[in-house]
This record gives sequence, structure tokens and C-alpha cells, in this order.
Amino acid sequence: MRHVSILCGLAAVAPALPRGMLAVRAEAKPDPLAVAFEKFKAHYNGRVDALEQAHDDLARLSASQKLGGGGAFRPDDPEYSTQFAAYFRHGTGETDIQAAQKQGTRAQIQAAMQQGNNADGGYLAPTEWDRRIQQAQRAVSPMRRLAQVRTTAVGAYSTVWNNDAWGSGWVGETAARPATTTPTLSSIVFAAGEIYANPAVTQRLLDDASFDIEQWLADSVDREFSVQEGIAFISGNGTNKPFGLLQYVVGGAAENQHPGGTLGITPSGHATTIPNADALVTFAYSLTAPYRQNATWLMNSQTAAAIAKMKDGQGNFIWRESLVAGQPATLLGRPVEIDENMPNVGADAFAIAFGDFYAGYLINDRIGTSVLRDPFTNKPYVQFYVRKRVGGGVLDPNAIRLMKIAAS
Repeated sequence: MRHVSILCGLAAVAPALPRGMLAVRAEAKPDPLAVAFEKFKAHYNGRVDALEQAHDDLARLSASQKLGGGGAFRPDDPEYSTQFAAYFRHGTGETDIQAAQKQGTRAQIQAAMQQGNNADGGYLAPTEWDRRIQQAQRAVSPMRRLAQVRTTAVGAYSTVWNNDAWGSGWVGETAARPATTTPTLSSIVFAAGEIYANPAVTQRLLDDASFDIEQWLADSVDREFSVQEGIAFISGNGTNKPFGLLQYVVGGAAENQHPGGTLGITPSGHATTIPNADALVTFAYSLTAPYRQNATWLMNSQTAAAIAKMKDGQGNFIWRESLVAGQPATLLGRPVEIDENMPNVGADAFAIAFGDFYAGYLINDRIGTSVLRDPFTNKPYVQFYVRKRVGGGVLDPNAIRLMKIAAS
């Protein structure tokens, strides 16, 4: 009966309260925190339910894609998987699934490719198989990283060479001051050669490949062009290609190309090898000081292996491997770059270059790599005509020296 007495008490005091006060207190407002929590709970309960449903659907679909009782394939492309399985097991069936073609992609490959030839990449597995292409690595020249690179909008790049042959002299207060010699300014021209590739790929292979074959070809041509450029930057004869570093010597194809003369040469002191660490010290200090402070060693792996075994007079190795990832080894305090296009140590070979390559060698890019996609000339093949124009040559012959394997 307690609730009855409470109600009677409220009725008794009600006349003393302002009008409407009792009604306001009787209608409690909802708690905003409780309302927000209920909305939060309903939202995330719905998300969990949707995830569980998607998981169940995926499990049922995977179970339906088994091939001959084997393991379950991913349902990325069930139609292609079914047709490939039929071909693989019975020699019948052909996919009708076509990949969208990307226009204007750069490409390169050495020979025509056919879908039906396994050696040419013809038997392409469905998307559930590993679509990565395992490919041998090829050495790329570091010259683009070391040298100056200039991009031009015309067929060649030219600059002016100053021989710095200023004349001067000491004079007395009233002595005569005759004219002195002045430097000679000469033009240096770096003409751009052209490198190209023109591979052919069947349209069917482009349609049916389960990976981006055009992008694969584009990456391949970039790598191939880099390899060919690297060869030219070291030994190119200038005929439709850059003049290589090793051609700027007496008797080389670029002997007369630079008004400043040829590169300096230091003999190793032995007819067939680099005799000791002292020979390298002599070679390093034959480069003048302004260039030596930014100098880099350039050699191939075999030469580096031979030098890495050398010790100084106290029995210490003169070669220092870097302890930091990505940083080059050092030799006599200067970094070493490995370029497999440099000659091996042998009689009369220029096995090592040492110098400031940024000051000493210039690369001229006429245009970037351009591609013409031609599906008409050689049907059913699609040809990718890829080309690049690039030149190069010595900019300052005083900035780089060569070691020649010779007694004197």
C-alpha cells in the first residue's frame, strides 16, 4: 500500500507546486548516451552479420570449384578455371575470356611469340596459378648515375670548351705591359644515336594472357635498352651510338673528338696484372686534386675481386666493404662502382677508370622511350616498334684517368 500513500502525498503537495511542474518531472527524457550506445551496437552487429554471411558464401563457392577432387582453387575466375582444367586434362576447351588491351604501352622482346608454343610463353595458366615471371637478372651500367645527363629538344647537345690558357706576369710599377695570351673557346657536340626494338606478339596471346603481358614487355625493353646503353657508354665507337669512355685514348675512335685532348693514362707497372697496392696509390694520385676529391673508381667484378685481396705495407686490406646497405665499397677512401662492361685485367687492357665522372662524362637524352603499336602490318601479330635516342661522350678529359695494364 506504499505506492498509494506516495501518490496521495504527491497529490497533497501538488497544489503548492507551480502549474505544470509535476507533469514535467513525470515525463523523463531519454539518456543521449544510452541512445548513442544502442545505435553503435546495432551498426556493428549488422557488420558482423554481413561478414559472417560473406565468409559462408565464399566457403560454399570454393568447395564448388574443386578440379578432379584436388585442392580448392580461388574463385577469381571460375569460367577460365573450368575451361583451363578441361584443356589440361582432355586437350579440349578454349577460353573466351579477353583481357582489356592497354594502348600505347612500351614493349620489347627479341623474337615473335605464339600462344601455342610453350617455350614462347604460350600455355598460360589460369589466374589461380602463380602469374609472376621468373627472370634472370642482367647487369646495368652505373654511368647514368655517375655522369651528367642532359635532355634536349633537338638532335644534338653542344657546349663550349675553354682551355683556360690565360697569360699573365709580374711587372714593376712603370714597366711595360704587353698583351698576354687569351684562352681558346671550342665547341663540343654530342650527337644522339638511336636504339630500337621491333618485337611481335600474337593478338591472341595479348587477349588470353592472365597477366599484363604488355607491361612485361615494356619492362623488358627498358632493361634491354639500359644494357645496350651501358655498353656504349664504355666502349661505343660513335657510329649511331655514343662515344664510349675508353675510346678517348690515342688510337681510339674518339681520339680527335675533344679539343682538350685524350684521357690521361697511368700504366700498372706490370705487363699482365696490377702488381700491388702501391700501383693503385700511384694511379689515384695521378689525378689532379680538384677532381680527386669527388672521384669514383670504376671496374668490373673480376678486377674488384683481385683488388679486394690486396694489402698495404702493414698487412691491412685496402678494400673496405660498406657496412650500410645500399652504400658502395671504398678503395683508398673513395667509392667503387662496378660496371661489368669494363675490361678484365689483361695485357694492354684499360681495366680501371678513376675520376670525377659528373665533371668528365655527359649523356644526352634526345627523347624518352617512344612506342608505336602496330596491329596492321604483320597480322595476326601486333608489333611494338620501340625506340630511344641517346648520345654521350667525354666532357672534360682532365677529370678521368685510365689504368692500362702495362709495364710502362
